[in-house]
Amino acid sequence: MSDIRTVLRDMGALFIVMGFVTLIALVVPLYFGEYGPNSPFDAIGYILVTSAVFFGAGFPLFYIFKDAEPANFKSAMVTAALGWLFISVIGSIPFWLIPYNTTTLACMDPLSAFFESMAGWTGTGLTMVDNEELLPYTLQFWRSLIQWVGGVGVIVLTLSILARPGTGSFVLYKGEARDQKTHPSIISTVRTIWWIFLLYTIIGIIVLIIIGIVTPNGMDPWQSLNHAMTGLATGGFSVTDNSITGFGPVSQMAIVILMIFGAIAFAAHYDLLQGRIKKFLSDTQFKAMIALIILGVTGLTFVNLEMYGGDISRSLGQSGFQFISALTCTGFASVENIAGWTESAKLILAMAMIVGGAAGSTAGGIKLYRAVLLYKGAGWRIKRAISTPRRVFVHKLGDKPLSKESAMDLINEAAIISFMWVILLSIGVLCIATVFPNETLGNVIFEVCSAQGNVGLSTGITAIGMSPIAKIMLIFNMWIGRLEIIPIIVLIKSMFGIRRNII
Repeated sequence: MSDIRTVLRDMGALFIVMGFVTLIALVVPLYFGEYGPNSPFDAIGYILVTSAVFFGAGFPLFYIFKDAEPANFKSAMVTAALGWLFISVIGSIPFWLIPYNTTTLACMDPLSAFFESMAGWTGTGLTMVDNEELLPYTLQFWRSLIQWVGGVGVIVLTLSILARPGTGSFVLYKGEARDQKTHPSIISTVRTIWWIFLLYTIIGIIVLIIIGIVTPNGMDPWQSLNHAMTGLATGGFSVTDNSITGFGPVSQMAIVILMIFGAIAFAAHYDLLQGRIKKFLSDTQFKAMIALIILGVTGLTFVNLEMYGGDISRSLGQSGFQFISALTCTGFASVENIAGWTESAKLILAMAMIVGGAAGSTAGGIKLYRAVLLYKGAGWRIKRAISTPRRVFVHKLGDKPLSKESAMDLINEAAIISFMWVILLSIGVLCIATVFPNETLGNVIFEVCSAQGNVGLSTGITAIGMSPIAKIMLIFNMWIGRLEIIPIIVLIKSMFGIRRNII
């Protein structure tokens, strides 16, 4: 019972902070006039309703249970799982009530609105919207805002505002699938993360605006604001119908840099901003990312070479952007029809989406840290198998020496998470393949990898008219992908435990 009180209090805190975050979106309808008698819909009213629901749920929970025990690892996992689920539910209100098409004034059904909200908060970027340019400005910004906040994490934001020092803050931080620290204090760590994120966002917006002024086919200020937010958050929502396709090469290169920065761990960014360049460049996950980009872009370029008529520069440009978009789990597209690529090319992108970016970044996927551990673990196992029994092995991860026990614990954890990730991915593939029997298996695998990797690239399967079963399955994939499975397993186990106690 004490754990339930703790979970309810901490969820109340999450809702309160999200209520204030929602109020930020009021600036947009006020500026663009999407309210009042001259507008066909009242965006201000619907944003206020969303904020009121957050506050209405948050304040009672927080103050009724304010004396609950500090969070432990179990309650933190449950808070993370439930928090992301219910924040996505409440965050769907603007998508449900505000027309998503300014021409027809059509509104999304509740399930589609929930899908769009989950895709936003989890930084996935799969969308129910066909024509982003017909979205009201309020919804365009709401999509960008929830991806920007969700990229770093709703618990990280809440801790940076409301948390007090103590072990409860650390377990909540870890419950959101994070454990890297820039300071001994977890409160200082989360505040540093947000300052870094805010700084990079501002720089990204300014750079994109300047590029838009001095180069052809650049972004206007509104496009720069939204794409900088969703690019750095590795979310991928766009305010244009064809994502990044219509922008010039300089703007696309700036977006590539934002995507890569978003997929680098915040701890590494802190080293960079502190002037510790050598430490930043020697970061294990950063080196792994660069190596994968070189290998992946090279391989995909040659796989796509025939499709681009032997034009290696064109193949390199398109393949390079899409591979980086997939590996960083951003989901921006520089080509109009990825479904038209070969099965080999889509498989390479799917593998990149599975691996994902760095642990402690805004990216999804299994994470580079686990991929490196599995790679090293396989190497250590092979060396041990072919060596003499008396040989002494040195286990190192980057420059950090590890004891045999610590190394095996890390490898086992990475293997277990990766195994469960693949099992749940397979369930999603089976479900979507059943619902879409006419789709190729390659397209189905690609779509589910995109959902569970929190990427957002699509072969065209995801659409507002898709089966409710498919929508629910992909929502589940996005949810477990963002929280890296364990919190949801703890939630399910806890629910069965509560049921047994009641019975």
